[in-house]
Amino acid sequence: MANILVLDDEQDACNLVKRIADGMKHKAVAFENEDEAIEYAKANPVDLAILDLKLKKMSGLDVLEKLKESNPNIKALLLTGYPTVETAKKAVGLGIHSYLTKPIDVDDLEKGISAALQKGRKGSKEELNI
Repeated sequence: MANILVLDDEQDACNLVKRIADGMKHKAVAFENEDEAIEYAKANPVDLAILDLKLKKMSGLDVLEKLKESNPNIKALLLTGYPTVETAKKAVGLGIHSYLTKPIDVDDLEKGISAALQKGRKGSKEELNI
């Protein structure tokens, strides 16, 4: 069972991602506020962050940079309704495992969560899944 942080400024998306992760027998904690999510991650172990790209105060990539300050090995998935090549390149540089588009496809998200949690284990792939 992994500890998963979910951050999306849209409550419905946040709740959907949390429900999917919980249904996979993980412990998911959902946030709509960037600062609260960052503070939570500083005080609690987080195995995987599922981050929306466009948030209210900063981008999901900016949040990931802050999360990596306290947990350099955190794994991450990026959700976006605005996919671009530039964002994908930056995501690769920050170690994003999967770059998933909205609306959220349940199967793709489940596969992304499983693959990200397997990342780093013997025999796993290390490339970005887009």
